[in-house]
Amino acid sequence: MMRIDSHQHFWQLARGDYGWLTSDLKPIYRDFLPDDLAPLLQRGGIGGTVVVQAAPTVAETEFMLSLAAQESFIRGVVGWVDFETRSAPQQIAAMAQDPKLVSLRPMIQDIADVDWMLGDALAPAFRALIDCDLTFDALVKPPHLKNLHTLLTRHGDMRVVIDHGAKPQLHDGTLDGWANDMAALARDTDAYCKLSGLVTEAGTGWTVDDLRPIVDHLLDTFGPERLIWGSDWPVCTLAASYGDWLDATDRLLSALSQSDLDAIMGGNAVHIYKLEE
Repeated sequence: MMRIDSHQHFWQLARGDYGWLTSDLKPIYRDFLPDDLAPLLQRGGIGGTVVVQAAPTVAETEFMLSLAAQESFIRGVVGWVDFETRSAPQQIAAMAQDPKLVSLRPMIQDIADVDWMLGDALAPAFRALIDCDLTFDALVKPPHLKNLHTLLTRHGDMRVVIDHGAKPQLHDGTLDGWANDMAALARDTDAYCKLSGLVTEAGTGWTVDDLRPIVDHLLDTFGPERLIWGSDWPVCTLAASYGDWLDATDRLLSALSQSDLDAIMGGNAVHIYKLEE
């Protein structure tokens, strides 16, 4: 089974639509493009990736799709559409004509209203996403999880991936609410969850033991059959190198069988995103 990085980013600062990416984030405040990632993939034995939007614009999605047309290792693109606009269903249908578009991701974590995802005006966009056979990437934090449960109950036929384990608050140890809400999502819905972004949440100085309770809980609730590995490169480099996170993953998953490892490290991404073999 090919190993797949299900969550990585590219950006080009001159494009000008990455509002969150400022000079304060000095280590990642530069262009990151396929030539930067290719050697890391080779060293890590990663055969393909899914590149994920980092700006809330259709133009950035088109930029990523153009990269995917040039780079064979890019197996899929998670894009962005304004779900609130009346033309969202038409835009989604048009973008879905590109076979490399596999999912859409509103930047919910950056929307002040935690109830936003439940707004009636968004229903046509969710319906279009489902009708176009796309996946929904849920970029959420712990305060969003109860609403996400409601959303997924409304749209039981929607394929869903929860990004970055819903960003548990590793830095202060406030995990009980997150753990309960994630367990409910795993129990009551068919959502998948990304094993990604955890080192960034833990911050510099993290250890494998810091991450183990989170990973063990996700394994216990979602199971190896619904977890998918991602690097969150280059954002992860704020706290760890690509190789550091791969090494930590190997240690965190060392008790699993080879078939379970193959699922988390590639097979589940192929399934949930319907990537071409």
